[in-house]
Amino acid sequence: MQIKGAVAYKGAADFKIETLELEDPREDEILVRIKGVGICHTDIVFGSGAMPYPFPAVLGHEGSGIVEAVGTKITKVRPGDHVVMTFRSCGACDLCDDGEAAYCRTMPMLNYTGRREDGSSAIRNENGPVGSNFFGQSSFATYALTYERNVVKVDDDLPLELLGPLGCGIQTGAGAILRSLAARPNSTLLVLGGGSVGLSAVMGGKIAGCSTIILVEPQAARRSLGLELGATQTIDPITTDDIAKAVREAVPSGVDYVLDTTGRPDVQAAAMAALGGKGVFGLVGISPPDAPTPGLANGLMAFGQSVRGIIEGDSDPDTFIPEMIDHYRAGRLPFDKLIKTYSFDDINTAIADQHSGACVKAVLIPDA
Repeated sequence: MQIKGAVAYKGAADFKIETLELEDPREDEILVRIKGVGICHTDIVFGSGAMPYPFPAVLGHEGSGIVEAVGTKITKVRPGDHVVMTFRSCGACDLCDDGEAAYCRTMPMLNYTGRREDGSSAIRNENGPVGSNFFGQSSFATYALTYERNVVKVDDDLPLELLGPLGCGIQTGAGAILRSLAARPNSTLLVLGGGSVGLSAVMGGKIAGCSTIILVEPQAARRSLGLELGATQTIDPITTDDIAKAVREAVPSGVDYVLDTTGRPDVQAAAMAALGGKGVFGLVGISPPDAPTPGLANGLMAFGQSVRGIIEGDSDPDTFIPEMIDHYRAGRLPFDKLIKTYSFDDINTAIADQHSGACVKAVLIPDA
């Protein structure tokens, strides 16, 4: 079938809107008509060529939509169902069996190769195969092929076009606090970066019952939004010479948890001094390849501190996405306040606005 997709070319700054050919779903695949798709920093990183991926490519991994057709082996959903799409996992390894789908043993092969497991691509343009299957979906398009482990059925009364970011950015931030760090009630939290992941972490901290939630963010509008969403204090790193000192003025013993969403080693190092005894420093931002782990070995040992990497907020999507929706319905996770919608054809404007801070989370609407 013919679809419209946003295609990334190696070395090109912008995505190009093209008419493409999408294969029919195989026996284990699901065809979804995309109603909305969020733009995540990971899409930009892969689209820039900073990570290995076959170009040209259709990226996108925060899709939501309506099931159009299913393969013969599909039992989880049927045509007409509303779904949120997320990362792909195998469902058969020891980590998937333990509910740790985000650390699936085959995560890289299933999500980052740009091909099916047999090496084929589901998408073609006039010149040949196009990199597809990104996070098992490639949803920067009007239609996408995906898999049972990727989809979570949602109620029809929800704003479907806005739900895609629950599949990655929102679940990464909220999950980092509620699942990965499992923040205790009355604990203290420092969030580095006020993008969609960081602000979702702020909301997660409020849900967890953290008594102090400090957001470090250079943009005033995002600091303001952070306070609205649950932060008890904000810090502007541009006008603050010593972040750790500013944090310890509020929490003299140091915070229980730090979550870095920036991927910047200088910010991580500055914040490490704000971590208290037995504190945990979580990393979700993509850092440079040679970035060191924050903290010195002797300091970690002396204070019983931990540094841990976090993927997708340690989410088991089949349980955590419905949990987030429950929080949303109850007003505890108003992630829609982060979202600004754009026509699908305006993807490059949306990316520029997200980068500049004109919006926090851009969501493309193919029907617009």
